[in-house]
Amino acid sequence: MSTKVSKRIKSVYKNIDASKSYPLKEAIDLLQQTPKVKFDETAELHFHLGIDVKASDQNVRGTVVLTHGTGRTVKVAVVCQGENVAKAKAAGADIVGSADLIQKIEQGYLEFDCLIATPDMMKDLSKLGKVLGPRGLMPSPKAGTVTADVERALREVKAGRVEFKNDKQGGIHLGVGKRSFSSEKLLDNAMQIIEAVSHAKPSSVKGVFIKSVYLSSTMGAGIKVAL
Repeated sequence: MSTKVSKRIKSVYKNIDASKSYPLKEAIDLLQQTPKVKFDETAELHFHLGIDVKASDQNVRGTVVLTHGTGRTVKVAVVCQGENVAKAKAAGADIVGSADLIQKIEQGYLEFDCLIATPDMMKDLSKLGKVLGPRGLMPSPKAGTVTADVERALREVKAGRVEFKNDKQGGIHLGVGKRSFSSEKLLDNAMQIIEAVSHAKPSSVKGVFIKSVYLSSTMGAGIKVAL
């Protein structure tokens, strides 16, 4: 039985040549020309990396602060105590707590997009690794989410700092911004992401690091980007 292809899907692929790699600006212009859906889609970059995912020294991880933000409201929780509680609240934290918040998370509360913790709280928070780790919510010094400067971390996260790391297939998938962004803003953010991922190449990786990059929207087609 043949699968019926909708008019929207046909029009999405109409101007995209699957065998071609497009310069980044051209790929973004193509994405912006595809038919829109009823919600503001996210523009996304999908990397395929030339790494050995079984080798721990080839794991790729880092952060990048996007000039134009992500276009989404980020709900941030902070685990801290003492004078940092007032600092976190003043800096715009959505949820602040210490042992009480750790207990709440242990009981299943995960209604936040990012978790920041001060170093003195990590001993107690580390026991939640099995809960937070698989969801990408475990704070880490490398990601800038374990820090004594909670105010700075909050500002950066709220402004558009995103964390990236490879998955089990050697891929990295990151939102660049919203379809409602101008092409210029999407281009700026995409260039920052590509540069950050390139600079995160482990020294043990030989040969081609970034094998391919595709640009897409949430409901759109993949457009191969020429690096």
